[in-house]
Amino acid sequence: RYEVRSWTAAAKQSLCLMWQKVKVQLMLSMSFLVAVCWYCRRLYSFLAQLLKRWSNYLQRKLIRNLSVLTEVDLLGYSAREWKGETKQAKHMREAYEELFWSYHIKYLRQVRKDNYCVLRAVLFQIFSQGIPFPSWMKERDILKLPEKLLYSQGCNWIQQYSFGPERYTGPNVFGKLRKCMETLKTNWTEISATKDQEERGNLCNTLFSDESKEHKLYEAIKFIMLYEVVEAYEQMKNREEPIPNLFNLLLARDSSSDPLSFMMNHLNAIGDSMCLDQVEVFLLGYLLEVKIRVYRLHKFNTEEFQVNYPDEYRREWNEISLLTEDDRYYHIPLFRT
Repeated sequence: RYEVRSWTAAAKQSLCLMWQKVKVQLMLSMSFLVAVCWYCRRLYSFLAQLLKRWSNYLQRKLIRNLSVLTEVDLLGYSAREWKGETKQAKHMREAYEELFWSYHIKYLRQVRKDNYCVLRAVLFQIFSQGIPFPSWMKERDILKLPEKLLYSQGCNWIQQYSFGPERYTGPNVFGKLRKCMETLKTNWTEISATKDQEERGNLCNTLFSDESKEHKLYEAIKFIMLYEVVEAYEQMKNREEPIPNLFNLLLARDSSSDPLSFMMNHLNAIGDSMCLDQVEVFLLGYLLEVKIRVYRLHKFNTEEFQVNYPDEYRREWNEISLLTEDDRYYHIPLFRT
């Protein structure tokens, strides 16, 4: 009996000693786990705040740089932009309501209001719809157009070409023009080959958030307009095959009676101090082989409320739509049935 009590006491003592050691270890482990959990929670909170701030920064930067904004409700936009009871405000609200109810235009995408506005609105729709190259561009290498204009047609005055707000002219103009043409061809080829609409939209948003690339696109289109005018002018002088009437209208102006004056008085200022005139929008639709349907809200209740550029177009051409309040700045209407 004595031995049993001694063994029991020894066992209890051993267990107590073991528990004391285990207890210390458990306390240390629990303290460590609590510290780790607290640290992880703080780290998670810090990273979440950092990610939120970074996301908000990127979102603000993207919205600020995106030159074609996401769609907004048409009537809501009209109510915000044309408040009050003035005659003009009422007229504009009525025009927007007509678009909403009669033409099924439910939304619009605002386009940055600068002197590239119409070029931006047209090119964005061409790219977002996946419209391919015009037929004449498929037959020619547009990268060679600057050299062709210089060497084949002797247009040395191209060195006076100015790149919109950059106002650059000089001997390096051909290198800059070629980069512009490469940017247009590369991006147009890539985007038109993208069949998935969502992916194509993402590519467009990325492209139209890059101001440098954007300007190259517009300058390439401006130069193609000049090239077409030079060719039409040569045909007119040589009395070759008849040219479209829009060239007669364009060259009938005192300020653009020949390609040089057209470049100096009109093209060089586009993107800097001027937008495209209506006759130049005719030319734009012609060379891109698209029918540009424009809803002119300031002409509401007249025959000029809805106009096609050009008015002579082929049935197989794709159609894009614009709306304008003043024939200077344009937005993109979105149809919903």
